[in-house]
Amino acid sequence: MGLLAWAMMGLAIWHFTIFLPDRCWGGIVGAFLGALFGSILFGLIINGFTVPGQEDTHLLTAIEAIPGALIGIALVYAEGVRRERSTPA
Repeated sequence: MGLLAWAMMGLAIWHFTIFLPDRCWGGIVGAFLGALFGSILFGLIINGFTVPGQEDTHLLTAIEAIPGALIGIALVYAEGVRRERSTPA
């Protein structure tokens, strides 16, 4: 149940990438994957690589995924900018 909360929070944060210039590696799909994998991985790291069950899932479980989603989007965005700069004009 905790994994579902992390994934849904990553999806919610991903919706805000519409306000960013389209420089993400892989476009909007790359930003989606970055947010999704970032939120899940960060949630796993915080919880010692265990997924909280239904009894252990609270509102804070979903909030734990916010930094991971932002880091994932930032990494995909930085890779997109790097590849854009390395392409000859």
